[in-house]
Order: sequence, then structure tokens, then C-alpha cells
Amino acid sequence: MSDETTTLLIFGASGDLTSRLLLPGLGTLLAVEPERKVRVVGAAREAISKQEWHDKVRTAMESAELPEERIEQLLTSAVYYQADVLQQEELDSVLADLEGPIVMYFALPPQISIKLSALLEKMDLPADTRLALEKPFGHDPESAAEFNAQLLRVVPESHIHRVDHFIGVATVLNLMGVRFANRLMEPIWNSEHIERVDINYDETLALEGRAGYYDGAGALKDMTQSHLLQIMAFFAMEAPARLTADEVQSLKAQVLRATSLWNEDPAVSSRRARYNAGTVDGKEIPDYSSEEGVDPSRETETLAEIVVGIDNARWKNVPFVLRSGKALGEVSKEIIVTFRAPRHLPLGLKDNNQPDRLILQLKPGAVTLELAINAQGDPFALEQKSLSAELGKARMLPYGEVLGGIMDGNALLSIRGDVAEECWRIVDPVLKAWSAGDVPLQEYPAGSDGPEGWGVIPD
Repeated sequence: MSDETTTLLIFGASGDLTSRLLLPGLGTLLAVEPERKVRVVGAAREAISKQEWHDKVRTAMESAELPEERIEQLLTSAVYYQADVLQQEELDSVLADLEGPIVMYFALPPQISIKLSALLEKMDLPADTRLALEKPFGHDPESAAEFNAQLLRVVPESHIHRVDHFIGVATVLNLMGVRFANRLMEPIWNSEHIERVDINYDETLALEGRAGYYDGAGALKDMTQSHLLQIMAFFAMEAPARLTADEVQSLKAQVLRATSLWNEDPAVSSRRARYNAGTVDGKEIPDYSSEEGVDPSRETETLAEIVVGIDNARWKNVPFVLRSGKALGEVSKEIIVTFRAPRHLPLGLKDNNQPDRLILQLKPGAVTLELAINAQGDPFALEQKSLSAELGKARMLPYGEVLGGIMDGNALLSIRGDVAEECWRIVDPVLKAWSAGDVPLQEYPAGSDGPEGWGVIPD
């Protein structure tokens, strides 16, 4: 951690992302690392007074239980600029008095971020300027490559942080620990012992007023293309010699380059569905297509599932099922590892026909091992018993971890440019098949488990 003061410049600072996630995350970072020096600067087109900006910052810091003295210190340098940063003169005025190191956080739609980065290309920025960008990183392989090329004309790749707040320090280290830090799991982490892997992120939350973004994205782009493929890459990668950003990013890229749709057939290896009216946790949920801001003709999916394979020696013929959806009956944020049946069951034991499983809960972090053992009352019968343990908790909110890594120039939690492009390559055939109508849009009642028959591996 540097002794210098880092300027956190938030483009689009008047938006929900800043108030709800960025500033509270920063507060938890400063609570855990009180010696860190940060200046908070906001810029957006909306008019916000100095007092309103200070109130916004104060509220976030108080939610993180930051000491009053530290809050006052932060507010002495906190500034807000009303500016249209797509106008060169106004952008110049925002940057005129800022000194490095600067973290420019693009809390903006991707089409605005691309235009802004084109203006920054023409400017003489401090050498230690870093860019932080929210997903989506493009909307297909071509646009992702174009976006990456534009960003590289502003700063080098090592100074570009494509944010995935879903991947926090605790999540990554928990996966690494279970995978590499013991003799029980490490030798069986391959296709000889593992039959399939399911990565689920099912939410009970419905649209919740996010039609402006979500109806143009859908579950596949919002979660699978970004978060779930990143989790899969961490899960499936080879052992790094050390936990450095370059090494981990390269191993993730190696996994994704070997990944493709199961049987390379998007029509049978993907499913999509949209929720209709129902009840979730006692709350009435309207039909998705009738939600304010939704265009039913888009046929936006709220539940997506794809089956992919990783064509390498470790994972050959192991299906990875990635599923995410909204307005479902239960929350499921986990990786389920299903092991193959024992090679031999001694004659006389009664097989219970249930596989051994390892369940890694992502949020909250926990691990459960389900094993077949002798049943009580009948020693020749088998039953599944569970061994569970909680995993390490995060020290701060996800955006606190993200911001800390960016300020320190540590890209361990960021997404490298080629990795972002590979994720688009993997899902692009699915998007095209869905657009062509090759995969029907199914429906499910809000509060249900989703349509029947999902999770089946195609032949």
C-alpha cells in the first residue's frame, strides 16, 4: 500500500452504483485499512451541491462505522463536479487539478465509457492513472475486442481493471484453499473422479426496478457470460505457483480457451425461460413482461442455463452446467461437484444410488461434503451423511475489496482483456441461436424452482 493519497474519481457519481455500492464499499475498506489515504471526487451531469455530495459520502462512511474524525478528514478533500464528461472542455476542467495516482471509476453505461475513453486517449494523463470499468465489457466478441483496443490506447493493460464484484477475495481464497491446500481434494479434482459440476446462482429477487439495464441484457449476459464463467475458470484452473495476478489470469485464460458448448450445439446445450406472475416469500410478483420498462418483444430471459465442456486432459468429458435466474423459490449460490460412483461395491452392501457430492456455497462461504456411509439400524444399507464447515468470511464489502485491489495495482480480482473476449466467444453461439428462435423461451411461475427438465446433460 502506497503512502500517497489516491484520488478516486467516479464518473457517473450521481447514480445508484455510487451510493449503494461504491461509497459503502470504500467505507469498509477504510475501516479495515485506516492508514489508507483517499480523496473522493465525483463527476456527473446532474447538479449536486457540495453539501449534498458530502452528505452522500458521510452516509456511506457512517454505515461502515468509520470514526467521525476519519470521516471529517475524508470530507475536507471530497469534491463534486457537475460536468458532461463527453465534452472535452468540461472533462478538462474536471481533471485539471487532480494529481496522481488517480483511479478513474466508470460508473457509466458501456457505450458512454467507450466514448469517454476515446477522449481520454487524447489527454496527457499521469503515468499512474488506472481505469476501472463495470460489466458488460462489450456485447459480443467483436465489440469486446474493440473496447479493449480503445482502452489500451489510454493506459496499459496492467492499469485496466474490469470489475467483477462477484469475485471477492474471500471467494477466491476459499476456492483455492479447498482445491489446493489439502491432500483429500487435490488428487481427485479431475474427470476420473468427478462426473459433473453445477454452478448455480438462483435469486429470489425479481426485476426490482432494473428494467433499464436488465431488459436489454437478460440472465445470460448479466450473470453467465461474466460471473459464472469466471467462477468456473477459478474452479477448473491448474495450480498456480504463486497467487499473483499475472499467473492466475493466465491460468484462467487457459481454461476459457479450452471451453466450448457441450457438443458445440447451442440449440441443445442451452435453455432460457422467463418468469410470470407468482409469489416469492409472501410477496406478489407480477408477470415479467408487464413490469414497468420491459419490452415483451425482446423476449428477455430471466433464467438461463448452458452446458459447457473444457477440452483438456483434466476435464475431458465432464459437463459444467451454469445456471442463473431471478424470482425463484429458493436462493442457491453454490458450486455442486458430483463424484462418480465407486469403482466397486462389495457384494452384500445395499447401494442407495445417491452420488457423493461436494457443495461449495459462494455466499455465504461454506463447504458441505455428502458421503455414503453405513446406515443406522442396518449395517448393510448405505445412506448419505453430511459434513459441513463455514469458510473464511470477507473482511469488507465486495466493492471494498475491489477498490483496494485497484488502488494497489493488484489485478487479481480483475478480468483481463483476453479473458473478457473469451467469455463472449463461449456464449456468442447461444445468443445467436436464441435470436434465431432455435431455443424456445419457456415460462415459470415466480417463486417456483423453474421449468421442469432442466439440468439434464444432452447426449
